[in-house]
Amino acid sequence: MDEVTQAVENLKSEWSQAVAQLEVCIAAIEFCGKMGKGTEEAMSLPRLNGSAQDALQLLNALQCRLDLLAEQLPTFEEVQSGQATLGSWKEQYQRLRATLRSANLQAKVNIGKAAQEERELLLGGGEESTIRRRNLQTKAGMTSAAESITESLRRSRQLMVQEAERSANTLSTFDESTSVLRKAEGEYQGRRSLLMRTRGMLSTMQLQDVLDRIILTIGFLVFSLAVLYVVSRRIGLLTLQRKLADAIRSGSVSAGDILAKVQEGPAPTNAPYDEL
Repeated sequence: MDEVTQAVENLKSEWSQAVAQLEVCIAAIEFCGKMGKGTEEAMSLPRLNGSAQDALQLLNALQCRLDLLAEQLPTFEEVQSGQATLGSWKEQYQRLRATLRSANLQAKVNIGKAAQEERELLLGGGEESTIRRRNLQTKAGMTSAAESITESLRRSRQLMVQEAERSANTLSTFDESTSVLRKAEGEYQGRRSLLMRTRGMLSTMQLQDVLDRIILTIGFLVFSLAVLYVVSRRIGLLTLQRKLADAIRSGSVSAGDILAKVQEGPAPTNAPYDEL
């Protein structure tokens, strides 16, 4: 069974126990004053009301916890069932409050009647009345002491319940913070892998940039050598032309001789053998 589902089942069990306890307190309050001991029962009424208010506070806390857990149930059907249970709890809570008010009103009426009867008995005189007064004084003192102790214990219990609820809220906050941190860690891992891929791409681009620089440098050197070669060839032809022009001007070689040599072409390799 899922943890949230188990927690909801535990809440239902606690709700049943708290409702049973509250119903017992309401029945005791409603019966208060019917035993003919108006003063004693009137002193016990605040204690019973304190217990009933504790039960109501517990029921209210259980409703808040169910409201939080209902949204976290694993399936849609369970969420709908949890919300329906919460609605029925709220209606039952209102009915119990109304019943508690009615019981208090009935208890006041009963205590008033019992007090009237005791007053008439005490004012009647006689030994029975004296004994009755003494018993009432003794029981009143004991009841007052017991009521003060009970009130102190009730306040202590209420403080403990509040501290427990505060601790539960703190734990819930810690759980939410842990969930947020886990999500942040997952996002960081995703960003980290993306950064690693980006770093690899940058390294590849840097290597490609170095290779491109080397290729461009080699190409530029080859182009420069080709240009130098062409320029040197052109400079050699220009020098030859200048020498020929100087020879023609000096008269050592005529233009006709140059043309004849050009038309004859290069001398054959077997010329010396023909002369022989």
